[in-house]
Amino acid sequence: MLAAALALVLSNSSLAPWYAAALHVSVGFHAGPLELDKSLYHWVNEGLMAIFFLLIGLEVKREILEGHLSSLRQASLPIFGAVGGMLMPALIYVLINHAHAIALQGWAIPTATDIAFSLGILSLLGKRVPSSLKIFLMALAIIDDLGAIVIIALFYTSELSWTSIVLALISLAALVLMNRLGVVKRSAYFLVALLLWSSVLKSGVHATLAGVALAFTIPLSSRDRQGRTCSPLKSLEHDLHRWVSLLILPLFAFVNAGVDMRPIALDQMGASVPLGILLGLFLGKQAGVFGFAWLAIRLGWARLPADCRWIQLYGVSVLTGIGFTMSLFITSLAFEDDAMFAYTDKLAVLAGSLLSGMLGYLVLRLTPEARKARS
Repeated sequence: MLAAALALVLSNSSLAPWYAAALHVSVGFHAGPLELDKSLYHWVNEGLMAIFFLLIGLEVKREILEGHLSSLRQASLPIFGAVGGMLMPALIYVLINHAHAIALQGWAIPTATDIAFSLGILSLLGKRVPSSLKIFLMALAIIDDLGAIVIIALFYTSELSWTSIVLALISLAALVLMNRLGVVKRSAYFLVALLLWSSVLKSGVHATLAGVALAFTIPLSSRDRQGRTCSPLKSLEHDLHRWVSLLILPLFAFVNAGVDMRPIALDQMGASVPLGILLGLFLGKQAGVFGFAWLAIRLGWARLPADCRWIQLYGVSVLTGIGFTMSLFITSLAFEDDAMFAYTDKLAVLAGSLLSGMLGYLVLRLTPEARKARS
C-alpha cells in the first residue's frame, strides 16, 4: 500500500518525468544466441512476477495435495464462490463494453482477487471473524488465482515461437524427471527453471507461467541424503513468502500503480472501460461470490462455514473485490499501451479495490458477532 501510494505521489508531482524515465530504463544481457533486453517495467512484470506466480503455484499444489482443496467436501464452497466471482465481473464488463472490440480485451481485469490484500484486511479483524471464514477466503483466493493463470495462458498469449515452446517443454520434462528421481536440491531445479523461464519468455506465452510450471514439479515430500523426510515445497514456500511480500509485491505496486490523475476528468471515469472495471470489482465480485455460494448451500451442494453467519459470508464476498495486484497485472496484458485509456483503467482498479476493502471491512467489523468478540 505504501509503495502504491508513493507511485501515485511521484506520478502526480513535478517528479513524474523522472518516475516515467526510471520505469523505462533498459536492462539487458547477452549469452551466445540468447539476448534479453527489457525495460525495468517489463523485468518486474515478466521476471519478478514469475517468482510471485511460483509462490502461488506452490500454495495451490500444497492445498490440493493435503490442504483445504484436498477433498471435494472441503473445496466445494470456495469453488462455487470462485466460479461466480469470475463469471459475474466478466459479464458486467462485457455488457458495458460489448460494442468496443479493443475494450473487450480487458474482460478478465475485474475477475481477479488479490490474495495478499484480502487476507491482510481480514487479519486486521482478528478474532472478530471465525477461522473457518479465513480458510474459505484463502481457498477461494487460491482457486481464483488458478483461474487467472488459466485465463492468462489461454487469452493473453501473443504470436507463438514453436522453437522456444519445444525448448520450454524439454525443460519442463527435465524438471518432472528430477521430481520422479527424488532430487531435492533447489539449485538443480532453479538452473533448469532459468532455461524454462527464458524459453517461455521468448515463446509468446507469458513468462510468469514458467513460475507456475516450476511450482508443480517441486516435490511436496522426499528424503534427503541422510534418509530424513523433508518437504522441498514447504521449505521453498516458507522462504519465498518474505521476498514476495516485502520486495516483489511492493516493487510491482510501485511500477504499476503510478497513475497521473491530473489530466483525468471525473466524467472520464464514466467511460465504458473504467466503469466496467469498477463495477465488475465492486459489484460483480461480491454478487458472484455470495450469490453462487448461497445457491450452492441452499441446494445442499456445500455448507456454510462453521460458526459463520450469512452477513459474515457477505462481508468476505465483498473483500474479494480487492483486485489490486492481479487486476493491475492483467491490465498490463490486456492493454499493452499504458496510456490507451488515459490510465483510467488502472485508476478504476485502484478505486474498485479500495471501495471493496472499505465496505468489506466495515461489514465484518459491525456484525453482532464482531461486537461481541470486541467486548
